[in-house]
Amino acid sequence: MKVMKFGGTSVGSAERMKGVTSLVTESGEPTFIVLSAMSGTTNSLVEIADYLYKKNPDGANEVINGLEQKYAAVVDELYATDEYKQKTNEFLSEEFAYLRSFTKELFTSFEEKSIVAQGEIISTNMVTNYMQEQGFDACLLSALDFMRTDKNAEPDSEYIKQKLQAIMKNNEGHQVYITQGFICRNAYGEIDNLQRGGSDYTASLIGAALPADEIQIWTDIDGMHNNDPRVVDKTEAVRQLNFEEAAELAYFGAKILHPTCIQPAKFAGIPVRLKNTMDPKAEGTIIDSVNVKGKIKAVAAKDNITAIKIKSSRMLLATGFLRKVFEIFESYQTPIDMIATSEVGVSMSIDNDSHLNEIVDELKKYGTVTVDSDMCIVCVVGDLDWSNVGFETLATDAMKNIPVRMISYGGSNYNISFLIKKSDKKRALQSLSDTIFNGK
Repeated sequence: MKVMKFGGTSVGSAERMKGVTSLVTESGEPTFIVLSAMSGTTNSLVEIADYLYKKNPDGANEVINGLEQKYAAVVDELYATDEYKQKTNEFLSEEFAYLRSFTKELFTSFEEKSIVAQGEIISTNMVTNYMQEQGFDACLLSALDFMRTDKNAEPDSEYIKQKLQAIMKNNEGHQVYITQGFICRNAYGEIDNLQRGGSDYTASLIGAALPADEIQIWTDIDGMHNNDPRVVDKTEAVRQLNFEEAAELAYFGAKILHPTCIQPAKFAGIPVRLKNTMDPKAEGTIIDSVNVKGKIKAVAAKDNITAIKIKSSRMLLATGFLRKVFEIFESYQTPIDMIATSEVGVSMSIDNDSHLNEIVDELKKYGTVTVDSDMCIVCVVGDLDWSNVGFETLATDAMKNIPVRMISYGGSNYNISFLIKKSDKKRALQSLSDTIFNGK
């Protein structure tokens, strides 16, 4: 069995829902599909919750009415029979009555997550009804029955595996299984969500729990590209990445995938394939445990980086200095991306500046602190083991005309990172592409 995840744009209209059905059913093999909410729906649901927080039920009802009209139009276009139009309209009527019920009571953060969860619940019901109308044996499973996080808000993998396998045993023999991405219950049984990675994370967790033969992530781009196609000319899809390379690219800016979502697949040894719903015949990108030696695969960039440098003569031979510095970042739950040290100073970069002022105030106890904002991390990813002579030179040569604030090399066998000004990002990415991939 394979797991197929489809994002919001892939189910963003009646035509796209029909396309998803064709993709899922054409192979004839049992398939487990994970669906996001229709594109735009989650934003509307968040807006509804925001009006309710502000004690403006009229504003919330206006958004609810607009969303209801949108779905009514989709129903008319999607279904061919009066039976399934009526069935789906009755379901939607209950859904929107449920949303309106929140305008008449005290609103809390728990209710917000219940509201946001309805996007995936609606899309999965609509697609299940359409598949059944077309004569396919589709079985809808609620993610809230098996997807759960623990007290640290991390997926409870063992619980998910046991619950899902029991549910599958009680529902054997169906052609297609459908569930919601993103949503779950927390350790206390309340409706919650997976946050990082969303529906991709759900698909990976399900694939590991079944276990599946392959996990497919369907989006609106033909795989992970060797550079950012929004910024750089002549990019190409990367046909193969190992799990570590994919995680590096995802962490450092490749938006097609969240860095955490492939971890369950990696640990279970299940390949992940990135595919394009707009061009299903495109090969896409396969992510697996295969290491291709001696090859640079791709370049990515991460924006909104802040660089912090602390200079202190007391650092010289001072045991525990770095520990004290790291404890400050830990106390404010602020991860460090890059780090470079010298005899009298240490430089670090962060991508979350919500506690920057407090962190700087604490660091000033130990030395002189300088901060550079509007920075960008550019990373080069591939088999960059130090034994591959010349790869680091190739990367640095491409950056020879770009002012570089910091370089990280050796912390990973798959990544060389450069910290630069955001204003130099386009030049840097284009130069790396020209030098590494285009042979200029």
